[in-house]
Amino acid sequence: MEDELPKDSPNQLLENRWDADEAKGKSESELLLYRSNILGEDKRVTNYGGGNTSAKVMETDPLTGEEVEVLWVKGSGGDIGSIKMDGFSTLYMDKLNALKDLYRGVDYEDEMVAYLPHCTFNLNPRAASIDTPLHAYVPRKHVDHVHADAIIAIAAAKNGEALAKEIFGDKIGWLPWKRPGYELGLWLEDFCTKNPDADGVILGSHGLFTWGDTAKDCYDMTIDVINQATAWLADATEGKPAFGGAKHESLSAADRRAVAARLMPAIRGFVSGNQHMVGHFNDSDTVLEFVNAKGMAPLAAMGTSCPDHFLRTKIRPLVVDFDPAKRNTDEVLAGLPEQIAAYREDYATYYKRCKHDDSPAMRDPNAVVYLVPGVGMITFAKDKATARISGEFYVNAINVMRGADTVDEYTGLPEQEAFDIEYWLLEEAKLQRMPKPKSLAGRIALVTGGAGGIGSATAERYLSEGACVMLADIDDTALASTADNLTSRYGKDVVRTVNMNVTDEDAVAAAYADIAVELGGVDILVSNAGIASSAPVEETTLELWNKNMDILSTGYFLVSREAFKTFRVQGIGGSVVFVASKNGLAASPNASAYCTAKASEIHLARCLALEGAEAGIRVNVVNPDAVLRGSKIWEGDWLDQRASTYGTDKEGLEAMYRDRSLLKRSVLPEDIAEAAYFLAADTSAKSTGNIINVDAGNVQAFTR
Repeated sequence: MEDELPKDSPNQLLENRWDADEAKGKSESELLLYRSNILGEDKRVTNYGGGNTSAKVMETDPLTGEEVEVLWVKGSGGDIGSIKMDGFSTLYMDKLNALKDLYRGVDYEDEMVAYLPHCTFNLNPRAASIDTPLHAYVPRKHVDHVHADAIIAIAAAKNGEALAKEIFGDKIGWLPWKRPGYELGLWLEDFCTKNPDADGVILGSHGLFTWGDTAKDCYDMTIDVINQATAWLADATEGKPAFGGAKHESLSAADRRAVAARLMPAIRGFVSGNQHMVGHFNDSDTVLEFVNAKGMAPLAAMGTSCPDHFLRTKIRPLVVDFDPAKRNTDEVLAGLPEQIAAYREDYATYYKRCKHDDSPAMRDPNAVVYLVPGVGMITFAKDKATARISGEFYVNAINVMRGADTVDEYTGLPEQEAFDIEYWLLEEAKLQRMPKPKSLAGRIALVTGGAGGIGSATAERYLSEGACVMLADIDDTALASTADNLTSRYGKDVVRTVNMNVTDEDAVAAAYADIAVELGGVDILVSNAGIASSAPVEETTLELWNKNMDILSTGYFLVSREAFKTFRVQGIGGSVVFVASKNGLAASPNASAYCTAKASEIHLARCLALEGAEAGIRVNVVNPDAVLRGSKIWEGDWLDQRASTYGTDKEGLEAMYRDRSLLKRSVLPEDIAEAAYFLAADTSAKSTGNIINVDAGNVQAFTR
């Protein structure tokens, strides 16, 4: 039966991934890394960035040459699934034990964090995490701390301690909720002293600690304990409807995406007041079961239990007033301002109710998680990875609520405890240490002609400044190659692709729906799809004329029109960059169709700049000239035709263009990308209706 379950099913037992051959010959610290990575591979073991692992290892002191015991433990901000050796902190165990003499009690436990750097072994620069004492004071060589859904379902149940006793007997103990920190480390030490035969302990509303004498023993224990809880929950919940049973039915996959495509830009506009946000959409079976359930709203209102879940997903989600039976999208959009205002007011009240005299100022009062019955879950955060991970955390929370609510009664963190975690001064200090956002952080760009030289160079420039980019092109092979190149360096989260013919009205609208669902909306349009033709006017066919107009004029109109629609829904402005041509200003022989279409682009940009200004929408133009390298329009006949027009060959054409320019320099795709970046960034926030010529100087193209 277990083999028939989906791999990510909460009732699917974990696979023991320990490979003796792979582990053979590794040192104790290398085994810690191996153990950490295979634990973190499965998000049912622990969420991204959550949990930590450690080993107490004998090392040679670099000063004395003596053998000393050193704690290797996941450092601050790491993720056990992807951690490398430099992600572990190393600390002298004798110094960590000496800290007990400095401890002044629970009211002063935060000050102990400042002592941890004084315990560093071998000048390791990796900062130690707040969980370091929890590992240091467990008197076992190898320790795992994970946030498995099956375990937290027990830890978050009202009668969790009794359930843990029923499932594990004395093998796994129980400690009530206590905020992570020095005091909890002492609690764990005391538990181990009083229960020497225990193999681990469940922390109420938090997670699991397990230990062993070897790395493999510790790993096996972690997997076995989680599987024991998983099997018990499967038996205890069999035949019982989750979350009180279904209240709504899901829309079809296509209809779910269509609703999300309308909701996400609207929500994004409301939540991007302080900084631009990026969205993520999840309509997995797990999410749909929850958002469609009778018990969804009251459970969601209770918030999450595990601190890691809470920090990523906020005090509670916002349940969007969508009725899949009525498909009342227009009504929902009209009511969003009121719903979001109510959430903000509720959050501000929560802050005022729980704050302390030294609490940091209130942070963004907007929700992170939006639950839409019949449709799925939407999350927004400062970047795509965080939005996705926040969604993953809430899926963990859903699994926890399913288990706890079905076998007992789910309990979230007490409100004050939740606040004290969210506004913990140590957490605030971590936030203050984060690097300044890049100039396009949170921005979303659509680049047409994205697989060509200028398009891909522009996409890379935007990605390097923190933007998310959707590449649009009609060449699937080139599109895939360009995406592979960019994702290899910037990651899969921030790059999307779509096959889009700019002359097809429906295809353009569908592409904007895709970018809304995939990323949340759009801030920047780079209209760059191109074609080039060369022929004397008497040899210019109507077909050739129309083809130029369709792609270079109508195509630019269609993508801009859809961009304006999204910009206005979001209400946070936007930037349109037309990649036109020097030939839009300066006539060129044997290219009347091309030059006229490019001139049309430039004047369209002026018109759009007039229309968009009142909404903060800027429209500007970059005029390249003779960008031969990497440009798809210079492949084939166009290259031959232009070479013939100027009485040269392919090899001499670039030199001819360079030598005819005032600056005698070749123009590269990266040069156009730099201008497109300037016009999209806030450095040009007061510029609209402008033209930047990037042509190495051409007097006939001077604007006047």
